[in-house]
Amino acid sequence: MDFLPILSTLRRHKTAAGLIVVEIAIATAIVCNALHLIANRVELLDRDSGQPEPELIDIELRYTGGPGSADDLTAQDLRAIRALPGVRSATVVNQVLYGDNSNNSDVGLDPGKTGVREHASHYEAGDQGLLTLGLKLVAGRDFLPEEFRAETAVSSTAEPDVPAVIVNRALADRMWPGASPLGRIIYVYGHMPSRIVGEVERLTHPYPGHARNDNGLAVLFPVRDTFRSGEYLVRVDDPARRDEVMRAVARVIDSVDSSRIVKQIKPLTEMRADYFAQDRSMVWLMGGVCIALLVVTAFGIVGLASFWVQQRARMIGTRRALGATRAQIRHYFQLENFLLTSAGVGIGMAMAYGGSLLLMRQYEMPRLPWAWLPAGALALWGLGQLAVLAPARRAAALPPVQAMRN
Repeated sequence: MDFLPILSTLRRHKTAAGLIVVEIAIATAIVCNALHLIANRVELLDRDSGQPEPELIDIELRYTGGPGSADDLTAQDLRAIRALPGVRSATVVNQVLYGDNSNNSDVGLDPGKTGVREHASHYEAGDQGLLTLGLKLVAGRDFLPEEFRAETAVSSTAEPDVPAVIVNRALADRMWPGASPLGRIIYVYGHMPSRIVGEVERLTHPYPGHARNDNGLAVLFPVRDTFRSGEYLVRVDDPARRDEVMRAVARVIDSVDSSRIVKQIKPLTEMRADYFAQDRSMVWLMGGVCIALLVVTAFGIVGLASFWVQQRARMIGTRRALGATRAQIRHYFQLENFLLTSAGVGIGMAMAYGGSLLLMRQYEMPRLPWAWLPAGALALWGLGQLAVLAPARRAAALPPVQAMRN
């Protein structure tokens, strides 16, 4: 075995060996955490919101103080929008995915502030809300016409009467694990009860993956907002006709009351792209950092191995003269690299886990899964063997006489 000769040689070159070990340790720590962050961001970018995003258009209006009631104008807007060719449904909501507004409420089983309360996303939607949002009922029913309330009345009352709500599955499982939420009473508006009439499969936070209070819990209320307190959400029949519908919607809103300004009219897919732009940039940046770090580490290994081949030419010639084969010389350098890489990987995995704990405390990042540590180790072991292969083959190719002469 070559272990003892290798260890003896490394003791005589402590500084160079130590630098390679440190370089590999740093690379392992950074690559493991970087790959973990990349995987988390890719999962977030691919996450299904549960809504038919390619079919949805968001419209925000700016009120300039023109005549007319906000409730009446909103009703006229919705009638005109729903009558447009290509429009499947339309509603007004208080917040949309990837928008600039987030509403949340405390949900309790007892009136007032007593008892256990959960923090949930507070969604409000008018007629056709469930259809437009594309929410799938897993139990119960949609809101009845008599259960809707005007937002102007709700916001002007200290404890408004909102008789019915729909909750998402996450909230139902949190508050009543293993039991149906239908018919149960919750309290959101002070002492006024609201009865759960439906359960949807998924209703996500408007800031998915970015909000500190994103616990996955959400409640939908039958509250008709106006264009002043909410925004229009339009669902088209065919995403290919989306641009045509957007132009038509802008025209009909202007025809209803030209004193208002269309602040934004965007497809939800474009809003999603803008919302996740930084996450995509971070994935590319972290991927570039990993590649650059691995390349630098590989060049370090190649440089050190090439230097050692030159320094050990006499030793190589002596071993070849004593009968060592080319494969044995090549395996000698590969084994030496494996020992150095293993030392660096062992230190690097400890550093990677410590760095993960620091990220958890400082930035609320998820814990680094143990599976990423052996994955990073295998990557560095493979990189080390590939990097040392060319110098090892050059060493094995040295003729014994020339090596002895050198």
